[in-house]
Amino acid sequence: MLTEVTATRYVTPLREGGSLPGIVEADDLGTYVMKFTGAGQGRKTLVAEVICGQLGRRLGLRIPDLAGMQLDPVIGLAEPDQEVQELLKSSGGLNLGMDFLPGSIGFDPLAFEVGAAEAGRVVWFDALVNNVDRSWRNPNLLVWHRDVWLIDHGATLIWQHNWPTARQAAAKPYDASDHVLAGFGPDIAGAAAALAPLVTEGLLTEVAADVPDEWLVDEPGFDSADALRRVHVEVLLSRAATIHERVTIGERSTAKPSRAPGWLAGERPPKAHK
Repeated sequence: MLTEVTATRYVTPLREGGSLPGIVEADDLGTYVMKFTGAGQGRKTLVAEVICGQLGRRLGLRIPDLAGMQLDPVIGLAEPDQEVQELLKSSGGLNLGMDFLPGSIGFDPLAFEVGAAEAGRVVWFDALVNNVDRSWRNPNLLVWHRDVWLIDHGATLIWQHNWPTARQAAAKPYDASDHVLAGFGPDIAGAAAALAPLVTEGLLTEVAADVPDEWLVDEPGFDSADALRRVHVEVLLSRAATIHERVTIGERSTAKPSRAPGWLAGERPPKAHK
């Protein structure tokens, strides 16, 4: 189960993300990035964060520790930003905290090199959970102590937004053409050989059990939180076996300005000091 802490001070909002997460301090003296149930994406985003975060950590990927965070909206009374005040008021109770990595910087593929094995593990994992938000436009990777850390998994497990077709989602392919690590020659087959056998029904059941019941209740078509967890387990278990066969890396999209223009010409990112 997730460790549970209580938020004691709201420090500042993080305006990079659409859900307006905030940096908060907690009663364990830790500092967290807090994601709120009252944000526009709702509690399903937090469900995805927990399942992917806990699963990724169990597979050996670097993902910050997660915690359930109790929030009393009163801590936001002194916040001058009306938008933040409204978010805090609508998020009383249990929210999600991610361990804050002090001094971390956003991943820049032109300044930091990732080996083929590590790139393959990240791409394979993102294919497994169908992460549509790890692109060269928005990497959702941090560099901390010279290591790459994975963050922000709210845009995953998209089958939970259309439950009638959830089980068919297991066969959905994954286009990694725009993935931020596509240019590093990811060894996806090697990652599958190492990681897929670890994704067992038992492991997935344990990971899904970490999602608090209150984020799963009242879902149309399900009579219990466990029934909802069960579908997540079934889809992920089915995807793990063969998803590496359905990952494609083609030409990068040019729909938006690139942060890494050289990649569009097929250039490899230059080597950088690690």
